[in-house]
Amino acid sequence: MDAILFDWDGTLVDSLGAFHRANARVMDAFGLPFDEVVYRRHYVPDWRLMYLRLGIPGDRLDEANELWHATFASGTDVVAFEGAEAALRALRDDGVLLGVVTAGDRSIVLPQMERTGLAELLPVRVFGDDLDVHKPDPAPLRLALRMVRLEERPDAAAYLGDAPTDMLMAAAAGSHPIGITSVLGDPDELRAAGAEEVAPSVASWVATHLATRQPS
Repeated sequence: MDAILFDWDGTLVDSLGAFHRANARVMDAFGLPFDEVVYRRHYVPDWRLMYLRLGIPGDRLDEANELWHATFASGTDVVAFEGAEAALRALRDDGVLLGVVTAGDRSIVLPQMERTGLAELLPVRVFGDDLDVHKPDPAPLRLALRMVRLEERPDAAAYLGDAPTDMLMAAAAGSHPIGITSVLGDPDELRAAGAEEVAPSVASWVATHLATRQPS
């Protein structure tokens, strides 16, 4: 594997709690029901589409977004999952190109990358506001593949994510979809969306990958 690219929220960092609290405040302000079941049912990476599906009126999306940002603030409670940093360092030291392809906006995710210490390990970056389309559209991942010069060899890259849309994007781009279980995707859901492998964490998958890969 020449390059390994990652989703951010729920894959490398534990941020779903912060997202849930911010979304719950927005839904409460609009008088709409919201819990984990509702979130899973309506989740899509494009927040505008998700809010429409949750019942936010189209002409009040910007208002909802402002409230979400005010609640989420700087995301200081977002932390890297245990073993994630060491796993990325092990991959980098093994000569693998690393990057992140996320639906999160640059202004939100980049400070989190710096704060968690993962920024230096993820030089290739595609954020949600870099393109007009979102997962499961393969365009964000294809942009990252161009950055690592693998646009003609997408199968030389893997993409790790925790949602079915991550797996659909990776499969559509021709890369290897690797599922990381979370509230957004259990093993069956991830495999149904195309995951070739499923692991409980990035650290677990990387340890197995490095132990079983063929020597170059």
